[in-house]
Amino acid sequence: MNKVKIARCDLDASEISLGCMRIADLTRQEIATLIHTALDEGINFFDHADIYGGGQSEAKFAEALEMPSSLREKMILQSKCGIQRGFFDFSKDYILASVDGILKRLRTDRLDVLLLHRPDALVEPEEVAEAFTILENSGKVRYFGVSNQNPLQIELLAKFVKQPLIINQLQLSITNTGMMDAGLNVNMEIDPSINRDGSILDYCRLKEITIQPWSPFQYGFFEGAFLDNDKFPELNQKINEIAAAWGVTNTAIAIAWLLRHPAHMQPIVGTTNPGRVRDICKASGVKLTREEWYAIYLAAGNQLP
Repeated sequence: MNKVKIARCDLDASEISLGCMRIADLTRQEIATLIHTALDEGINFFDHADIYGGGQSEAKFAEALEMPSSLREKMILQSKCGIQRGFFDFSKDYILASVDGILKRLRTDRLDVLLLHRPDALVEPEEVAEAFTILENSGKVRYFGVSNQNPLQIELLAKFVKQPLIINQLQLSITNTGMMDAGLNVNMEIDPSINRDGSILDYCRLKEITIQPWSPFQYGFFEGAFLDNDKFPELNQKINEIAAAWGVTNTAIAIAWLLRHPAHMQPIVGTTNPGRVRDICKASGVKLTREEWYAIYLAAGNQLP
């Protein structure tokens, strides 16, 4: 497994991360098998959130592994906070309480990364700054970031927060390419030229913020997987053709497509199938050619100007 360079920190992170949103419904043995398979394949970065499974995803993760210190040292643990039932909450009190709950459920004394989970319209960045400083000084959180935030939202936080914001989780897949489309269709009066996110892709590259694509196999907003889906015949034909040439599965090619981008992204894969984890990890050994990358982009229904 190749490593991804996450700027402004000392994390030696795998370039593929395992998302743990769906593990709450698994048995203890199933979770242990899943996580140990990921570790055996070179994944050392695990993504959580306090809302996943109502907190049970974190609790069952730690319970299944029993979290001995020898295993904890092999892992980079990331979690997110900010989503409550029916509203978002970036208040100081909520952030601090949430982290305490996360640490208790994960049976650890520290988080390697804490992300603010989606934007909060009522954010008071001064409160976020206070919370982050308390968490850093106490040793409870080493590094910080955000999810689904645009450049000016990040700039607003950065004005007050003294810690670098090193990660931004964003929805990105072969069929969700809005942040790429606008950059390809500049100065054109067509829908793909509409800049809906403030050029977040280029902004993150300029600011050395690592993008973590979430739902890399999904189309729409959790509408389903595009792989092996009859709605995307041309795309699947092209992916399968390239997968056969590389001797890997279609899942590996879908991730290799993201890894090929020079932004050095770190995709989060949420599969709970150990065999699929092994297949996906083969993406780390695939570097698509420029021609292959664009062929997949066009097969998804996109056009070049």
